[in-house]
Amino acid sequence: MKPPFFHASCPSWRWVLCLCGLFFWLNACHSVTTAPPRQAPAAPQGYPQPYRVGKQWYQPIPDADGFRQRGTASWYGQKFHGRKTSNGERYDMYGVSAAHKTLPFDTVVRVHNLRNGRQLDVRINDRGPFVKGRIIDLSYGAAEKLGVVGPGTAPVEIVALAAPARRVRQPGGQERLVAVDLTRGNFTFQVGAFLDRNNAERRAAELKRKKYKHVHVVSFDRGDGMFHRVRVGRATTLAEADEYEQVLMRQGFDVIIVAE
Repeated sequence: MKPPFFHASCPSWRWVLCLCGLFFWLNACHSVTTAPPRQAPAAPQGYPQPYRVGKQWYQPIPDADGFRQRGTASWYGQKFHGRKTSNGERYDMYGVSAAHKTLPFDTVVRVHNLRNGRQLDVRINDRGPFVKGRIIDLSYGAAEKLGVVGPGTAPVEIVALAAPARRVRQPGGQERLVAVDLTRGNFTFQVGAFLDRNNAERRAAELKRKKYKHVHVVSFDRGDGMFHRVRVGRATTLAEADEYEQVLMRQGFDVIIVAE
């Protein structure tokens, strides 16, 4: 004879059936409930599409005009040698190239090692470095020329010298890169940015009263708000711009050089 617990008329058996049914129903509901996929943030008009590394989104900029930046340089080598870079080339650790998080591919930048004074022009063909505080990842060959291989990192300033190069087909089908020189042109100096247009105009009027030249306000929709930028001065070469930048900095301004 079967024990009473297993008899069909026993209330305990009905409770077991009900609990089992509830358990499987809850698991079935859980298995089909998934978090919605994370969507890429919309890129501002004219900008390349953003990309994500880990949980962080990065927004490449549309051009390198007037770009300059200070921070830490690092380098990468054997582990990535022969692998594809972010723009589809094969990484040559012994060549002269670099990775940057947001500059357009094929931008040529001058890297100035602030520790030993060495300078080198490199082309951006990869993305990175994704370490806080680092602004450029040099190929082994570039790092060796700049004296960065031994210490591993170095404080640097980078300045864009050429816009993304255009490819020109040569006789025989080969291509070469023709860059646009950004060391000459019209440069001006941004000394303030305001969300309120009235504040920007008041700042500009103050600078005009102090006899600063070429004072003007430029409005820019960054995608997350309209910014009104106050700019002064003008230079026609990057060398002149560097000198004027130093003058403005000594006068207490937080300066950004901008190519007009």
